[in-house]
Amino acid sequence: MTRSIQSLLILCALLAAALPGTALARLNIEITGGVEAAQPIAVVPFGFAGGGSASIDPGAVIAADLARTGRFAPMPTRDMLDQPTTHEEVDLRDWRLLDMNNLVIGQVVREGARYRISFILYDVFRGERLAGATLTATAAGLRNAAHRIADQIHETLTGIPGVAATRIAYISATGHGENARVTLQVADADGYNPQVIVSSTEPIMSPAWSPDGRRIAYVSFESRRPAIYVQELASGRRERVASYPGINSSPAFSPDGRRLAMTLSKDGNPEIYVLDLDSRALTRLTNHFAIDTEPAWSPDGSHLVFTSGRGGNPQIYRVPASGGAVSRVSFEGDYNASPVYAPDGRSIAMARRINGAFRIALLDVERGFSRLLSRGPLDESPSFAPNSSMVIYATTHGGRAVLAAAAVDGGANQRLTQGTDQVREPAWSPMVQ
Repeated sequence: MTRSIQSLLILCALLAAALPGTALARLNIEITGGVEAAQPIAVVPFGFAGGGSASIDPGAVIAADLARTGRFAPMPTRDMLDQPTTHEEVDLRDWRLLDMNNLVIGQVVREGARYRISFILYDVFRGERLAGATLTATAAGLRNAAHRIADQIHETLTGIPGVAATRIAYISATGHGENARVTLQVADADGYNPQVIVSSTEPIMSPAWSPDGRRIAYVSFESRRPAIYVQELASGRRERVASYPGINSSPAFSPDGRRLAMTLSKDGNPEIYVLDLDSRALTRLTNHFAIDTEPAWSPDGSHLVFTSGRGGNPQIYRVPASGGAVSRVSFEGDYNASPVYAPDGRSIAMARRINGAFRIALLDVERGFSRLLSRGPLDESPSFAPNSSMVIYATTHGGRAVLAAAAVDGGANQRLTQGTDQVREPAWSPMVQ
């Protein structure tokens, strides 16, 4: 069974079984592993000047962002001997006594309707200033500014861009009977600021980001039959781009954002097609009596990987973006589906069935070997973080649908829940400046 069909069956079941929901809840993120070898860091509560008060403490947001990566262990505020907010107040000897590798201080200054947020990152033992910057933001943008500071700190200390300022799209189901609703939502990577993109009493599936992070493609059954839509996040304007007879599913933007791969059965059998979003020219890439579905682009746009049953069981195959010979990619296991490339092109994540359980596997593209990232029993819909460091996926916990994230290097693990809602099909946004 392919993910498109499997996800639809699961979503219908969630509509029937989900508990009633009320207010839109944020994603709650629980760190479930990866802190044993974390680097100790102190993020001091930021100072404030300029009258009034800030709605948030950027220091607390930064500390939480760093903790979620599993690479850092921020010091609890209650354990700090001092709380400096300016360079002149810093005495690094205090932080050496506390065995901190790094120290972060900062200030928020209100200037009319805007805020100026500055920070300094120190290497405690070397006594050096490693980074520092000043950002400006509105009151509503303070949290995002803190995320960007956390990302800068993460990159300075690890050499890897952070993803705190990115977002996650997902499908949420709540209610039952006549009150059942399915929504496509987008939230910040820390679970805050959830926003409903589209809501329906019918299934919504397969969210996919455009490479500029401004649009999302998805499948909606609002007309009682599947259709693919592309929607602008800022304006809410949307366009139906595929509503052919039969299956319209699994949209995926090309790396340049100009084309959309999809699965269509308009010619009788589910095949992989590519739609030019400007000219609306439709190109068929596969032609086989088996089901071909779930296309995903390579980062350079040269080819696509997809799920096909042409070998008897679902496996991963690849095809040139211009069409041509199809070759098999996955060889371990009798069931592999839902492929997605890491943004760095080094690996492909997929859902693999092992002894009746579905787990997320990671295939090394160059070496050809794979390893498991999750424990099952029902893990599906993998999506990479834009820095390729983590994979978010759908799973179950305590009898309901939730999201989980696993570090590619075996570090941090997370569980993401949303109140009593059932949450499925995550899609991590690209890195957008």
